[in-house]
Amino acid sequence: MDRGTVGSANRGRLEVDTRTEGRSEIVTPAGELDHHTAELLRAPLEHAVEQGRVRLVVDCSRLEFCDSTGLNVLLGARLKAEAAGGGVHLAGMLPVVARVFEITGAEAVFTVHDSLEEALAT
Repeated sequence: MDRGTVGSANRGRLEVDTRTEGRSEIVTPAGELDHHTAELLRAPLEHAVEQGRVRLVVDCSRLEFCDSTGLNVLLGARLKAEAAGGGVHLAGMLPVVARVFEITGAEAVFTVHDSLEEALAT
């Protein structure tokens, strides 16, 4: 039974938009990133790297929740992008998502920016 709670199997809790801007592939997840929705983010990140777009900017400004599965998707994308000569930049994290990265220490392995504009300027 779906009560609309975090971790529920309600599809549609995550939407992912992608666009290319300059040398960056901008990926914008909106909603909740967890074990039910992780593939919705994993697929476009992997596709970008396969297409040679290895500077990935994840605009987290609309990401409301991220669990360990979501974190693993981002870490996996980072490894693939770096192996291809690129990297993953995280931008505009809301405090609730930033806290997950802080608690796990993952913020130390990503380039984190306050805003999308800052991420694109570097």
